[in-house]
Amino acid sequence: MRKPKAANNGELTSPSMEFRKTNDAIGLRVREGKMSLLTRKVFNVMMYHAQQLKVTGVNSPIDTPASKKYFWIRLADLARDAAYDSKDTEFLKAQLEEMQNIKLLMENDRQWTSERLVASVTLVNPMGLKKHSGQVWFGFAFPPEVHELVMAPGTYTRFSIFYQGLLRSGSSLALYEICRRYATNPSKVTLIETYEHWYGALTGNPVSADAPPPQYKYFKRDVIRPAMAEINALTDIQVELIEHRVGRRVERLQFRVEHTKQPQLGFAAPPVIDLELMGSIMKFGLTQVDAADVMAQHGDDKIRSAVAFVQARIDHKSSAPLDSPAAYFRWTMKQGADAAKNLQLKSSAAKNSVVKKDSGTTVLEKFLAARAQDAYDLYNELDNADRSAIFERFKDQNTNTAVNLDRGVENVLARSLFTNWYAQELWGEPTIEALAAFVEQFSLAPR
Repeated sequence: MRKPKAANNGELTSPSMEFRKTNDAIGLRVREGKMSLLTRKVFNVMMYHAQQLKVTGVNSPIDTPASKKYFWIRLADLARDAAYDSKDTEFLKAQLEEMQNIKLLMENDRQWTSERLVASVTLVNPMGLKKHSGQVWFGFAFPPEVHELVMAPGTYTRFSIFYQGLLRSGSSLALYEICRRYATNPSKVTLIETYEHWYGALTGNPVSADAPPPQYKYFKRDVIRPAMAEINALTDIQVELIEHRVGRRVERLQFRVEHTKQPQLGFAAPPVIDLELMGSIMKFGLTQVDAADVMAQHGDDKIRSAVAFVQARIDHKSSAPLDSPAAYFRWTMKQGADAAKNLQLKSSAAKNSVVKKDSGTTVLEKFLAARAQDAYDLYNELDNADRSAIFERFKDQNTNTAVNLDRGVENVLARSLFTNWYAQELWGEPTIEALAAFVEQFSLAPR
């Protein structure tokens, strides 16, 4: 067994704790699995310690042939450097196991490689894993190509473990890594890529014909802007979005990047996973994995607003019970809690205050049509059993016998009746406040 190396026991990660990340591994193209905030941070911490250790087998807590093929660090050091301050080891183990399910596509002008992010992970306590005493060690091994990228990077960018610890979303960390690479480039701008490419790179979600990205305006609102704001507030670079249009359509993006003139103050990194907030999400019916994915993609403030909004809707005694709080929560996250509030309607006052447009279509009619589409989007978030139950309830209450409901929402007329009914079930009658917000949002006020 090799002699253990001394580890840094400081409470704060130092800005000087740097590692080299090959440029080929920045903005990795994920083909399977998902790169969450925690998996991104843990992978970077693994790279840092592997480069410090230089060879496998050092610090091995057990003397076996297999143990010599792992890099070894204390689990406490992994948690500290990844800003994971929870004592929930089972959740951490689940995230480590998930890293083995991430398949990457690495390609350059000479080679194409499809490989897993991590080959193997293991936890060892010589005193016994069920014991409360002893030291728990974390062992990890990379697949061949990833090992070479980690240990012998050609062209690379230096990153600090410190700054990654300050970021709260996986998208922020992904964008930071990509832009940090170009901070020392004379051009000070990233490559120009399609927004679909950027969506995959920043969210860690595979993009395919079966799983297309959302509309650009939602990607910009929910992913790009929050990530830029976090990077500009907390790290050593400033990032600016550059949009490339074809006509009015944004088709390609790049980012301008500059070093900040004044270094950031050193302060403790916030916890990477707020388990109390995760518990609030799981109360709506989401699994722990789904809740972790939500927290990886969105800032805590946005999630707390959505949780409060959904809980208020659940507690609203005069509204119909929610068929699926989980689907309603996912819909609220897509819309944004503020936009969703404008659609939670309580009275019929707006029906007496209708503004006419030149086309003859009233603002109220446009509002109801938009609200019906939102209700349809929410309906599609439900599973098949919930959708069937809701549509059966609609059929029982429907008084329009002229429309055939046998084909369900595939029938255009039936879908129109259903979505307006479901919107009424969800949000009640329109209010003047909601209608005014709709007019302001979409600039429908008369000229």
